[in-house]
Amino acid sequence: MDVLASKQRLRDLPSMLRSRFRSRKCVLAVLLCLAVICQAREAEPHWVRVSSAHFSVLTDSDEKNGRDVVVRFEQMRVVFAQLLLKNKLVSGEPLEIIALRSDDEYIRHAPVVRGQPAAQPGFFLPGEDRAYIVLSLDRDDNWRAISRDYARFLLNYNYPPTQGWFDEGLAQYFSSVYLDDQNARIGGDPDAHPGALGAEVQPLADLLNTSAWLRISDLLSQHHESTCNVATPPTLFCAQSWIVVHYLINQKKLPETGTYFDLVENQGMDTESAIGKAYGMSAAQFEQAVKDHFRSLAPWWQGQSADKRSPRNGANGAGYSFPAPIPAGDIGTSTQPVLTADAGALLAEMELRLPEHREQALKDLESMANQPVTENAIAHRAIGWAHLQKREFDAAAEDLAKDIELDAHDVWGRYCLALLKYQASQLSGRPMQGLANMIVDLRMVLDWDPEFAEAYNMLAMARLAGGGTNSAIEAMRAALELSPRNEVYVLNMAQVYMAGRSWEAATALLERLSQSSNSSIAQAAHKHLEELPTLKKYGVLPQSAPEPQSSESSVQAQAADADTERAESPSEAPVDHRPVRFLKARLLAVDCSQSPAAILSISVSGKKLRLRTADYHALTLVGADEFSCNWVDRPISVNYKAGGKADGDLVSLEVQ
Repeated sequence: MDVLASKQRLRDLPSMLRSRFRSRKCVLAVLLCLAVICQAREAEPHWVRVSSAHFSVLTDSDEKNGRDVVVRFEQMRVVFAQLLLKNKLVSGEPLEIIALRSDDEYIRHAPVVRGQPAAQPGFFLPGEDRAYIVLSLDRDDNWRAISRDYARFLLNYNYPPTQGWFDEGLAQYFSSVYLDDQNARIGGDPDAHPGALGAEVQPLADLLNTSAWLRISDLLSQHHESTCNVATPPTLFCAQSWIVVHYLINQKKLPETGTYFDLVENQGMDTESAIGKAYGMSAAQFEQAVKDHFRSLAPWWQGQSADKRSPRNGANGAGYSFPAPIPAGDIGTSTQPVLTADAGALLAEMELRLPEHREQALKDLESMANQPVTENAIAHRAIGWAHLQKREFDAAAEDLAKDIELDAHDVWGRYCLALLKYQASQLSGRPMQGLANMIVDLRMVLDWDPEFAEAYNMLAMARLAGGGTNSAIEAMRAALELSPRNEVYVLNMAQVYMAGRSWEAATALLERLSQSSNSSIAQAAHKHLEELPTLKKYGVLPQSAPEPQSSESSVQAQAADADTERAESPSEAPVDHRPVRFLKARLLAVDCSQSPAAILSISVSGKKLRLRTADYHALTLVGADEFSCNWVDRPISVNYKAGGKADGDLVSLEVQ
């Protein structure tokens, strides 16, 4: 039996082998298909967002590359804080960082300069609501391409207004920084090794060696609006500004420099007298000290010129070396996946800020928004923002409403809705519509980013429109602390002071702004100064007709508002000149026995007040959808007009 069985197996062997061969071919075919699919998937972008304490990077590369970018920016931030002798820096507007894995992808989104994509491996895109940094991960040290712009960004929010030489000099000094995971160096010639950052330009030290220097008083008083960048030939102004700041940092004279700026900017002292008083030397002595400092560093410049091949090590260690301010291993990060459609919308949202890409970006966003598979909140938000830039308020409102419908937690959508109401009011001269919702949206934005200066500015003006002068001052101060150079905020603060009858404070700000180099700011300040006597005497200004609106619905809305105002506020009604006061208190109880009137019993530092409203349905309300007569024992903020010592009339109520 065993012999017969063995013979039978031998006869069946060819068919068995053929069967196994076919099976293996199938397996190999399946494996080959899987390999092709995996390779195709690898070619597709996989987007992640890598975040640290102060930065967030959107990238189509892997987590490691995203983390490397975050680490460098955290280190740069600390180095800049050390330069300014500050324990803490603020970013007065959000900063979005996008890191693209290849040069090809980067070039698709980069600005176009004279018909060609930007040569640098990174670009900085400023904006009123947020700033963008876009980098190519194909090139090392890509972050150096934006280091000067990043320095100017931080200066804008962390240093009072200065003369142009200081901003440009410090930005160039900072741009010489080199960082790795453990070490740092700063202070070399920033233009000696542009390398991959763009076309080679003349080093600043060579320019100073071969040119007759400007008199120091001429340099410090020169009005200079253009910026000094590695992609353009340096000027003597750029080179000399850089070495002056180099000297001030080396000699630890930045505190004296703050005194100098106070003397020339705030006290109106001439340049040479301010130099003498701040630095304890004449202008000629100061100039000579800077030149001596430059000559003492000659070995640095010679070393940098001798080897232009290695920006890290070839410059003979030019600059001051020190351990990295934060070792890479000490920087915590988190990573979240990002849907491809969302990432595409975020890229297009950035491209809307670039004129050469705007039209195509808008087409891409509209295509996303019109297809169920790719529709997302970000696309609608970006389209709404684009409509806002054209003052197309109705169209903007439609897309922003769709954004919130798709993602009720989209903070940027909330911000854009508030911006819509603010801009519409500014353009038309009419009161802000949906004031309570606007204030709630801005509070949500500030919960998300407590350093967002523009959100505080709009919140201040919304509170002022609601009658809350004191709370408006509170918000406006926050905006100015976060953005001390913004003259629009200073002008708005003057308007808030005028509304609160703080005439001296308003006059001081307006007189300062009347000397602004910004003609529109100076003109507005002059106008307010002319209006002050009338406002002080009569408490109000003559009404001026609002500008006409191009949108039919806006005209109808204005007409409806006018009808409402006429019905609710007869022209014969006396003007209430009582100042509006602001309190944070605890609501004890609400009495609605005389509905729609209501009386709120509140407690402030142990004292009780009774605040009334004639119609709680019409009361400006923040933090709740509707007024409740059942509220008890809860924290509140109120704007009110005092009656006696223990009572008053409510203007607005914020429930927490």
